[in-house]
Amino acid sequence: MTSDEEKKSIFLSAGDDLSPTVSHYGSAASASQNFELVKCYDEIVEGKRHSWTTHLRLLRKLGEGGQGVVYLTERRGADKFTLPVALKVFSPERYPTIKEYEEDMARMAAVASKVARIQHEKVLQVENFLDQDQIRMMVMEWVEGFDLRRLLTPKMFGIVKQRVSERRWNHINDVLVTSGPVQPRFKAGAAVAVVRDCLEALAAMHRIGIVHGDVKPSNIMLKRSGHAKLIDIGAAFEMTKPPVRRTCTPVYAAIEVLEGEQNTPQSDLASLGYVTLELLAGRPLFPDARGLGSLLKAKHSLINELHLILPEEVYCNDLLVSFCRGLINPERKKRFHSAEAADFLEEGAAAFHRQLIKSDLASQYENDIRIWVEELIEMAAKDSEMDSD
Repeated sequence: MTSDEEKKSIFLSAGDDLSPTVSHYGSAASASQNFELVKCYDEIVEGKRHSWTTHLRLLRKLGEGGQGVVYLTERRGADKFTLPVALKVFSPERYPTIKEYEEDMARMAAVASKVARIQHEKVLQVENFLDQDQIRMMVMEWVEGFDLRRLLTPKMFGIVKQRVSERRWNHINDVLVTSGPVQPRFKAGAAVAVVRDCLEALAAMHRIGIVHGDVKPSNIMLKRSGHAKLIDIGAAFEMTKPPVRRTCTPVYAAIEVLEGEQNTPQSDLASLGYVTLELLAGRPLFPDARGLGSLLKAKHSLINELHLILPEEVYCNDLLVSFCRGLINPERKKRFHSAEAADFLEEGAAAFHRQLIKSDLASQYENDIRIWVEELIEMAAKDSEMDSD
């Protein structure tokens, strides 16, 4: 058989049906003779259940909170395959008994299973829920980027100023983030772009009956792609099965949650509203609050004090201020009735972005944020290299 004939033979052997994938190994006579391996293959594809060992190597701590510790982890597979994932190890320390820990973990596993099925790019992807020596662990996608809490630090802002050109620095200040009275503040268009991504994430969760329960800057990541992603579902729960043990961050929790009522989708919107105002104001919203009573009083009066908190360039925009009020209204029923409504109603976030476009004040926020985050990642990598040297 000539060389050309050999090349054709692999396709001719497929018959009339050319839709299946075929492989050419250089010779039509090179069909597999490894019958034992083929037998193993057949057993796998015909089997109903399989099990194997997963190897996880903890690389470094990403964060720690009341529920446990999160690590950047390397998951190893066959043939030197590796994949970075995030591993959350749930601590039993705050549970009086093993039974209470296991009951809460069973609830968490049910929530994680539902969230894993969402498959929305703005929602954290859950990959597995594990048990080792009765300690539960959740395997999640690793998000390369920075959470808003870190981005809102003066230190991070100062590092950027030192390492970019004057022209680039001016663009960042004009479009993305600039100096605030206490911490960096996002420009209105960029802030609303981030918030709209969060609204998408909340809408996806709420549609399947899940409340996030802990929306705050440290649980919102800006990714290398330029999108925001809502992370950490440790406080999330099914609306039809509210937990006995509730978790929240008081500064960002809705008023009704602090007053002992149940967390709802509108409570998530209030939390996102507090984050939105902090992004726009460049300062913590409740720095003087001492104790629960003082915090509740400050949250009740916040809606009437936006002129004292927001910079003039933000407060002068009635549409944007109305949007913020629709998120944080002390009365739950007066807030937007859903995350979709907060984005797409006449006074919603999308309307503000349309207003910027009509006024020729809009930017390609996703791309601008992507470039900014990539710069920050490169800076962090260089700092890490210098530290290792």
